[in-house]
Amino acid sequence: MNKLKLKKQLESFFIEDIGEGDITTDTIFPSSKKGEIVFIAKSNGIFCGRDVIETGFQLLDPTMEIAFFKEDGETVEIGEKIATVAGSVVNLLKGERVVLNLIQKMSGIATITNQAVKTLNSVYTKICDTRKTTPGLRMLEKYAVTKGGGYNHRYGLYDAVMIKDNHISFAGSITDAVKTVKKSIGHTVKVEVETETKEQVLEALEAGADIIMFDNRKPDEIKEWIQLVPETVITEASGGITLDNLASYRDAGVDFISLGFLTHSAVALDISVKVNF
Repeated sequence: MNKLKLKKQLESFFIEDIGEGDITTDTIFPSSKKGEIVFIAKSNGIFCGRDVIETGFQLLDPTMEIAFFKEDGETVEIGEKIATVAGSVVNLLKGERVVLNLIQKMSGIATITNQAVKTLNSVYTKICDTRKTTPGLRMLEKYAVTKGGGYNHRYGLYDAVMIKDNHISFAGSITDAVKTVKKSIGHTVKVEVETETKEQVLEALEAGADIIMFDNRKPDEIKEWIQLVPETVITEASGGITLDNLASYRDAGVDFISLGFLTHSAVALDISVKVNF
């Protein structure tokens, strides 16, 4: 995770929440009062967000003392301690909500990703995410996917070419779209093409696609069409795949299965913050 970017994001989040000051905390407690809080798991799952806790509270007060009992990617069970933070009560109370919201979201994503990896139970096919992330939180959400055992798809529109159905419609054909883009991009940028028919798979391969995505295809269709794809071309399945039907894709033979629900539908892991007496 990019620590500099994380710091800037947290600064922005704190400014949004604290504004001109925490009128509740600032009027009750003197700045000299010290205390300690503890993060406790209230449901079972995978923890993710150590850097958020550490960077967040040290932004508010560099003298904060932080101890971790869980690392990113580790299992947590109900009642287990995740971390303690000690320091100024004023800064503890100002920072707890922003930090808690983020680590609950990240831990929820890591947890559902871990469930997907276990459900697929494949030694070959990898689970990955998509661009269906919360604006502004993509770095954190994609990081959480990796801590759940998944892999990252492209980060944005800038780091890989993905020719989807609407690109094909506007361009006129897969061939025209691929050839046009290959005239402009560098040799290090891969070109992925979304396909929905056997004919499109063949056209994309002929045009020089580096990655073939089987979009909204059933496992049996993929098993048949993947025989047409050389081993040098990466394959991916996406669309219409849920935790309920994921296991049926185990033997489809694709390199990756991309799942939008890992980030856009993950339920936050229940974590609480309490005063540590």
